Amino acid sequence: MTLRLIGVPTSAGAYGIGQEQAPTALRAAGLINALGPDIDDAGDLTPTPFAPDPTSPTAQNLDTVLAVAHNVRHAVSTAVTANDIPLVIGGDCTITLGVVAGVLDHQPDATVAYFDGDTDLSTPATTRSGILDAMGIAHLLNIDGANQHLATVGATTPLLSGDHLALIGFEDRDLTDDHRTLLDDRGVSLFPAEQLREDPDDTLDRIVDTLGDRPRIVHFDLDAVDSIDCPLAEFPHFNTGVTLDTATQILTRLCDTENLAAVVITETNPLHDPDNLYLPRLVNTISSAVRPYTR
Repeated sequence: MTLRLIGVPTSAGAYGIGQEQAPTALRAAGLINALGPDIDDAGDLTPTPFAPDPTSPTAQNLDTVLAVAHNVRHAVSTAVTANDIPLVIGGDCTITLGVVAGVLDHQPDATVAYFDGDTDLSTPATTRSGILDAMGIAHLLNIDGANQHLATVGATTPLLSGDHLALIGFEDRDLTDDHRTLLDDRGVSLFPAEQLREDPDDTLDRIVDTLGDRPRIVHFDLDAVDSIDCPLAEFPHFNTGVTLDTATQILTRLCDTENLAAVVITETNPLHDPDNLYLPRLVNTISSAVRPYTR
């Protein structure tokens, strides 16, 4: 199987501009060379930068985010049809909805390893900011208050069953009792950052055992990394998460399966790296994780 690189230059679901520049910046930092000559570079989708949306204050830029998700679904579905593994470079977290939808079009039993510093359970009914980037899991699971246009971007509703989802890398102390109950009731597996910091090897063994041999979609949000070590994430997470070196270990293990269905990298903001100190490190992380598929 061949990796197909799909750039999704969007910050429409985010807090401001910058993430739409990530696919270009990562290419400039050496991503294509690091991935090797066999990579199928499908180029980028249409850029969609963030702009404040007073017409939809509790779901900002909903129409644009929804259009991007549908376009990502089509690009991913096309790659899977060709027996390729999509490597999707975002872009804000909302692109993962399209990635999951595109994979599930062909592999309805796929699981999602959601390696992220947040649980993304806000909804338009509970948000203050209206930023859809913080609502990905809410819409994957179609919890109460989710926007029904976004929650139905795929072939099924909910798009994903809770027992096909592992949340990895969030801070356990940030999870409210109500959200913990909701996730427990849906059968979602929880692996907080505290466990990854204390014993990454054992935690990864348990994650891989939980996900099993089903097709696997791997989502990686840069805010799972401590911003003191690597400040690339759109929304900084200081003194939380793991180092980028540990994140590389985690991402590599999550991708180490014969049934890898897709990988999506989100929340990279090149504006946070004016001296190009950290983008090459992220290139190394991505290329290390998918190296078995580039030979």
